[in-house]
Amino acid sequence: MSWFESLILGLVQGLTEFLPISSSAHLRLTAAFAGWHDPGAAFTAITQIGTEAAVLIYFRKDIARIVSAWSRSLTNKAMRSDHDAQMGWLVIVGSIPIGVLGVTFKDQIEGPFRDLRLIATTLIVMGVILGIADRLAARDETGGKHRAVKERKTLKELNVRDGLIFGFCQAMALVPGVSRSGATISGGLLMGYTREAAARYSFLLAIPAVLASGAFELKDAGEGHVSWGPTIFATIIAFIVGYAVIAWFMKFITTKSFMPFVIYRILLGIVLFALVGTDTLSPHAGESAG
Repeated sequence: MSWFESLILGLVQGLTEFLPISSSAHLRLTAAFAGWHDPGAAFTAITQIGTEAAVLIYFRKDIARIVSAWSRSLTNKAMRSDHDAQMGWLVIVGSIPIGVLGVTFKDQIEGPFRDLRLIATTLIVMGVILGIADRLAARDETGGKHRAVKERKTLKELNVRDGLIFGFCQAMALVPGVSRSGATISGGLLMGYTREAAARYSFLLAIPAVLASGAFELKDAGEGHVSWGPTIFATIIAFIVGYAVIAWFMKFITTKSFMPFVIYRILLGIVLFALVGTDTLSPHAGESAG
């Protein structure tokens, strides 16, 4: 991998990690369209450490408060009813599904799941699901001619059952094209949470999963055509760009709908199917050279 490739892929990772459009799919597609080697699951997992570092900094006050309360609750029973202490446990509970399924399907994640036809399918299907979830949220928030405004749930109402559902939604993002934020936010909206609550928990839930995945893949970072230097460079770029995207996205969702992302996902999936269907692009483009 050249330094230019790592720059572009780092930018793509930073731009797409927190938007509901799938960073892993865009890294895969960028390489395929440019005629580069597929950067692979290890490169994707490690560069995601950069974007998660952006999450750690952006939500540093929330994270420090949660970790502090959770730690004290281990020895202080009175603290166990504290919302921040409970949130610590709920992040742990919600991280279980992706941990189990990530290890179980590791070979598929690094192989068959990177087929461009599967990515096109997940882009479209999850786009439709996100659109439905967003529409239901908008209906609750605005009401209508014959409907009253319905109050949606906040993170103070999050429980173990919902945490696990969020976790299984996050685990769906093991398949490129699904999108970690897209799946968890869709799940949250369908369960009746506000956009802000679903997005905030989605970002917090991603921290242990992404850091663990990146650490697990470190051993493979220097194998094949991907070397340490470009990987670290791409990770730094992803961190810088990712921080700016988080700040923008958290403001965006308070007043805007997810429909632009829905339309983008569906159109990209259709274009990808067309390119593969006409043999313009191989469903395994870049894999043989990787």
